[in-house]
Amino acid sequence: MTAVTKTGDWRRARALLAAGPLRLKAAIGLALRQEAEALRREIVQGLTRQAPGGSPLAPPKETTLAARRLKGFGGSKSLIVRADLRNGVATIVRGDEAFVGVPRTARGKDGQSLANVAEIQEFGSAPIVIPMTDAMRRFVFAVLREAGEPIGAGGGGGAGVVVVQVPARPFLRPAFERFKPGAQRRFLARVAAHSGMGGV
Repeated sequence: MTAVTKTGDWRRARALLAAGPLRLKAAIGLALRQEAEALRREIVQGLTRQAPGGSPLAPPKETTLAARRLKGFGGSKSLIVRADLRNGVATIVRGDEAFVGVPRTARGKDGQSLANVAEIQEFGSAPIVIPMTDAMRRFVFAVLREAGEPIGAGGGGGAGVVVVQVPARPFLRPAFERFKPGAQRRFLARVAAHSGMGGV
């Protein structure tokens, strides 16, 4: 039977091994949060620059800008009027999962669900039939005048409904696609750095 001789600080080695799983768990949690926050920045900056994931957003139509002006809002960027949607992009980390996007609980300053707004903008909408009231008709004509568009014959007459269809303006999917390459490598590098294994 061969004798075994122990050398070195075994008490410290045992302490390091015992603490290893906790340190690794903390490192994974921190790395996950950092990756999620980096993805959130990518989405927010994409909206600010009007090119999510490098794909330029179509500019608003002149009638959209005219409606904004009549409602007291300025700016000419797509998907940014009061910045509610952009500010609604959030990071939520629970355990080993992270959510990055617009949560169902997010509300705009007008109380509207920002998740619904995000979904319509991301994928577009089916045609929406809206019954026209006299107040709405006056507003539509005011928008057309403000935009310099022809109102048409008859002035105040016309159909009792208006059909609206929102075009798709993806701002989440392009950011996700741009962020995906290298995600695993970045995550593992973060874990290694936070767990003290960066030099391994």
